[in-house]
This record gives sequence, C-alpha cells and structure tokens, in this order.
Amino acid sequence: MDIDPIKQRFASLEPFLDERLRRLYAAAEAKALGYGGVSSVARATGVSRRAIGIGLQELGAPAASTIKHIRKPGGGRKQTVDKDATLVHDLEQLVEPDSRGDPESPLRWTCKSVRQLAEQLNRQGHQVSHRLVAELLQDLGYSLQANRKTREGAAHPDRNAQFEQINDEVRAYQSAGQPVISVDTKKKEPIGDFKNGGRELRPKGDPEAVQVHDFMTPDLGKATPYGVYDLTHNLSWVNVGIDHDTATFAVESIRRWWHLMGQPLYPAARQLLITADGGGSNGSRLRLWKVELQKLADETGLEIAVCHLPPGTSKWNKIEHRLFSYISQNWRGKPLISHEVIVNLITATSTQTGLKARCQLDTQSYPTGTVVSDDELAQVNLQPDGFHGGWNYVISPRPKQVDTLIS
Repeated sequence: MDIDPIKQRFASLEPFLDERLRRLYAAAEAKALGYGGVSSVARATGVSRRAIGIGLQELGAPAASTIKHIRKPGGGRKQTVDKDATLVHDLEQLVEPDSRGDPESPLRWTCKSVRQLAEQLNRQGHQVSHRLVAELLQDLGYSLQANRKTREGAAHPDRNAQFEQINDEVRAYQSAGQPVISVDTKKKEPIGDFKNGGRELRPKGDPEAVQVHDFMTPDLGKATPYGVYDLTHNLSWVNVGIDHDTATFAVESIRRWWHLMGQPLYPAARQLLITADGGGSNGSRLRLWKVELQKLADETGLEIAVCHLPPGTSKWNKIEHRLFSYISQNWRGKPLISHEVIVNLITATSTQTGLKARCQLDTQSYPTGTVVSDDELAQVNLQPDGFHGGWNYVISPRPKQVDTLIS
C-alpha cells in the first residue's frame, strides 16, 4: 500500500491542525483506505493507532457528541524519547553494532527483532514496548531488508583484457570453422521427492506432495550435470554423473560430446576452443584437468585451446545463461525423483531461438584424491599464451611413439 501521498498531504496540513483535527484527518484517511488503513496511516503520519481509533469513533458519532476537550499545544503526556534522552542512542548501538556500537553487543549475533531489542533496552534501564521500538526504528529510517547479491570481490586488473582475449579467440575459431564450446558443472541436485523451486500448473488445491526435509536419500544420491554448450550451433550436451565432480569427469563429458555431437558437426576440425571458469573441476590451476585434456588431444588428434574466465566472473560464462538457466526453468516445480526424470527434463529443454539439448546418464565412478606428479605434468604438451599463460594455453597431441624392433 503506497503511503507516500498520505505522508505528503499530512505534512502540508499538519502546521494548521490541532490535536483533534489531526486524529480526525488521520481517521478519514484510514477509513478511505479500508482494511489495513489504520496501520498504514499510522506509519505515514505518526498518529498512534489508538488516536486514529478515537477519530473513527468521532467520525461515526453525531456532530454534537464529538466535541471533546482539545489539548493545548505542548500539553499531554510527554513522549518516552523526551523523558529518556539516551533511548535513541542506545537503540542505534544495538541495531548496528558493527558501525555504531560495541562489537561485544549482546545482539550482534542474533536476529534483531523489535521484541529482542525492547527486551535488551529494558535490561539497560529503559522502559519501552516492542511497538515503541518499531516506531522509533521507522523514524530512524530502518526497514526490513533482505540480503542482496552485489559484491563480486576485487576485480582483477586484467579482467577486461581477458574478456577481449576470449572474444577474439572465439571469433577467430568460428571464422575458421573450428568448434568453440563453453563448459561448466551445473549445481548438484539431490535425487528424490524433494521440493523444487518454482510453480507449475496443476488442478486447484492439489499441489504435488514432497518431503518436508531435504535430507539426501543414500540409495539415490545426487546428480551432477556437466554441460557442454556449442556457441556456434546453439546446441548443448549434458553429461549427468552420479559420482564426484572431478577433472576426469569433466573431460569425459567433453569426450562424449565430441564423439556424439562435435565430430559429426565438425568432421574436418583440427582444433577445439574451450571457454571455462577458472575454478571447479575445470580449474585453471588443476593439474588433473590438463593431464586429462592431453589424453583427449592424443585420442582425437585435436589441438585443444583453453581460455579461462578471470576470477569472480563465472556468471558471465555463456553456458550459464544460454543453457543452465533454461534447464532450471524447464524443471521448475517438478520434484527430481530419479536420474531418468533429470535426463528427460534436460533433453526436453529448448527455446524459441533454437536451443536444443541432448543428455545422457554417466554411471562411471570418478574417485577423488588423484595426485598428478611433476613428471606427469611435464609430459603435457602445453604451450602457454603470451598473455596470462595460466588462463590461456594450448594442449597439442603428442607425437605417437613408434616401437622399434631390435634384431
């Protein structure tokens, strides 16, 4: 309910209103608003709910009976804040201990409700109710606020330059007819009849029943969707794993995309460009990622170039808003009760702009804790780029060894 117009009208008239006219004006506004009007007008004008209630009674009574004693200016009971000079200061210390108050504030690590604030103020010697605390907080400009995701962390000085590097590489590969893919792991999903965000159409009063608690079912586990998005053809491949999200799993997902989708689309391809986040199972510092890519390069004969997004920019990965967001939309409100359901929902994902998705269940095991030695890493045929070689590099197929028979 928008109370700004009421606030503006009251501010214009208040200098000309005595006590009685103030409550009558507030009561008239509340009556015009209907249900919830008393609370809204009280917030807008500062006139108490009790005074507005009296005003409503006066509006409904005969004119002769509504004439009551009008308090003289300055008359009446003093407000609590006038009698308690430190009340507002102490309240601010409790609400904002990090910026205004003592770091050892008793409410620093609790949910600061008006009742808790009132209780603590009373312990400090003040005499307040939770309603008064709510009114004081409103006067101080406080309101209920949710967290907002706005902080990205410190931007790397070469962030923009890296995006330009990726953009140039993508255009060069596409112009040459070579495949370009964006890869990442989507959020792991627990399997079972658990609540899934969003709503879908169902008969009125018949929502689908799901578990109250989202405790993972050991027999079903979780699904780990690893996506491969073809930037040129707007096609995607999702490998749904049932085990750990490791670098071996990530490269196996790319391998399956290449054999099932990539190679038929690019039969003459000699190179492959991968754009990926800087962390996770395809992280720029992950040794196993590079070793597994070397195996893929040797198997396919492809020269594999990798461009990692700079730190703190994973949301700009193409696959996030060109594939994963649509998968989430497609299965909103649907409990993911089995791996088959997940595979079918991902496969059914499409858009009017032509996005199509293919999906497969990967039942292989991918154990964690694989250690890559310095010797193994040294055998990777890796050529770092002159600009941020840790983010941009090419892994080329190694020369095939020829066995020599010694007679």
